[in-house]
Parts: sequence; C-alpha cells; structure tokens
Amino acid sequence: MIRGMQPLPLPLEGITVVAVEQAVSAPFATRQLADLGARVIKVERIDGGDFARGYDTAAAGLASHFVWCNRGKESIALDLKDPRGLDVVRRLVADADVFVQNLAQGAAARLGLDAATLCAAHPRLVAVDISGYGSSGPYADKRAYDMLVQCEAGLVSVTGTPEQPVKAGIPAADIAAAMYAFSGVLAALVRRGTTGRGGPVQVSMLEALAEWMGHPLHHAMHGGTPPTRSGLAHAVIAPYDAYPTADGGRVLLSVQNDREWRRLAEQVLGKPELGTDPAYATNAARVAHREGTDALVGTALAALTADAAVARLEEAGIACARLRDVRELAEHPQLAARDRWREVESPVGPLRALLPPIDLPGGDDARMGAVPALGEHTEALLRAVGMTDDEIAALRRDGVTA
Repeated sequence: MIRGMQPLPLPLEGITVVAVEQAVSAPFATRQLADLGARVIKVERIDGGDFARGYDTAAAGLASHFVWCNRGKESIALDLKDPRGLDVVRRLVADADVFVQNLAQGAAARLGLDAATLCAAHPRLVAVDISGYGSSGPYADKRAYDMLVQCEAGLVSVTGTPEQPVKAGIPAADIAAAMYAFSGVLAALVRRGTTGRGGPVQVSMLEALAEWMGHPLHHAMHGGTPPTRSGLAHAVIAPYDAYPTADGGRVLLSVQNDREWRRLAEQVLGKPELGTDPAYATNAARVAHREGTDALVGTALAALTADAAVARLEEAGIACARLRDVRELAEHPQLAARDRWREVESPVGPLRALLPPIDLPGGDDARMGAVPALGEHTEALLRAVGMTDDEIAALRRDGVTA
C-alpha cells in the first residue's frame, strides 16, 4: 500500500448474492464471493436446511463441509414449494446482483429460478446454474455426486496404484465446478460494468473436472496411450516418489534432469559413480531400471530422519517435501509463519479457519464472517423485503419459514 493512502475496499463490497444452494459446489463458490466482500443470502430448506449440515459433527458439533463452505453468509429458511416462500426469494432476487443455484436438474426451472428465466426478468442480474452434466445431452438428468463425476471424468482412472484406482481424497468435481462458477461470476460482473447487462452463467461438474484432466486427456488423445496409475511415483520420471525415513516419516523427492541426478548421487546417496553409470545416468535409463533406482534412494533415506533427509536434499538442490497428514497440515510451519490462520465465529463458538488464498495487498483483509445457524437471519430478511409482522407470523404458523 502506498504510504498515506487509505486501504482499498474489498472488490465485491456492495454486491448482493442470493443462493439456493446445497452440498459443496455452489456453497464453495458463494463463500469465495463472501470472502471478497459480497453479501451472500443463503436460502435453505426449513426441514434441516442445506443437507451438508448433517454430514458429520466433526467441527465442534457442526459439519466440517458446512463450516468450510458457508462462513460469512446470511441464512433464511423457506419452503419453496409454497408460493409465499418462492415469492420471498423473488423479492430478494429483485434487489440482487448475483443468483446462484445447484438444485437437481430441472428443479430450478420448475420454480422459475433458472438462469435464463431470471436474466430475462432482470437484465442486470448475473445468474448461475451449476449442474452435474449440463442442461442437455443424454446425461442431463443423471444424478451427479462428486465421486460419480470423478469416475465419469476419468480422474479415478489416473489416481491410485497400478492395481487399484481410487477417488481423490477431496471433492474434486465439486471444487472444480465451484471455482469455475466463482470465476464466471467475476467475469460476468466485469462485463456488466461495461455493457450494463448481466446474463446467465452455466457450469457443469463434468466439464469443469474434464478441463482439469487436461494433461492425461491430451496424453491419451494425442499420444495414443493413457497415463498409467503410479501411486506417488511419476510415470515417466525417476526417481520421483516418497521414501520411508528412519523415524517413520516419508519424504518425497523429484529429480527432474540428469544434472540433479548427479548431485543426488554424490551428495545424498554418497555414490558419485552412479552419476555416470549407464544404468542410471539418464532419466530414460533410471525409468527402465526404476526398481534399482528406488532401492538406491530408499536405502540412503532410510538411514536418516525425515528432517535430516529434507535438509540433505535441500542442501543438494533436490526438490523434496514431507509427506504430511491432515493434522500436520494444520500445524504447517509455512502457514504459521505467514499468519494464514484466523478464527471464524459460529453457533458453537470460534472455529479456526484458513485465510482464502487470494491476497489483495493494499486492501482490506478478506471478510471471514460467521457460519450461520439455520434460519438465523430469516426474520431480518423478511422484514427487509417489506413483510409485516402479521405476514411473518402467518408464514411461521403455516410452516413456510423457520
């Protein structure tokens, strides 16, 4: 920040988002918008709300998925099958800049909440439809949960060991769709700034994850053979794997060229002659003799602790990393040194959370608002759209809101 200048506001200050959302893809997209300053109004079912609230109780009694994806939002609980509940959403949308939904295919259209319908009624609105497989084609009505899409997109086929394909340990299809929805909203808002018109944004989980499959997809399409599953190893580079250390840790290293191999042989393996040995001197030779290559590296690292192995490898200029579990990530020294942790308020008290990875130096910090209780903001939002005490009481009495 230039000395003497006031910090810049968050870029989405003044933007209002209404989201009829559930699970991960839409909630994670709108959480990014909330972190950047947008007001996000989350419309939830009256009977339990977003079903991700019930996935687990790991976050001090709250669901870990929900805590991750829903901070900084206002929650209103409505029955959208009742015309009065639907009318509340339409009133909220009338004053909004962005609308996001990821209901089951066809459900939003039946309610008149699909992007095409809303944008026709509100030309400045940016309206996002997130689906599993897109709005047309033979898979349009197919149920689309993250693991299913990982399978359809081929991610599972390149993840795992030669013997066993496995799904990614995070909801990769949901996250991919969320991030394209997030960037699509930003692009549409920029376009609105020059044209005055918003417009629909459509994102499918399959197409988002298929884009992320770019390297193996192009390898298979243009090279003729799909990449093989190789666990933590690399299919065409050696050594490139995780190796056990004396203290029970594992250290992953990657040798990208033959110069690095010579340094590894001399400074880590203690066998400089391997740098010119025809069986190991080139990457092609090391891949052809992968078992022997891994045995040489494994023997050397097995005599060292993980910390000592990392120190030795870094001194030799070899790329390396500790194989950490999730608890170790939570205590990662780099995240601590860069002050990336904050506390977020919730119905069960403060919860630790990471700052979002987009830094905007010279501006306000990301707005990491509270995780809302179901329907926490219902009454305030009903009043904001002009409802009287009697109307609100009638909605509560009839089970239209909670």
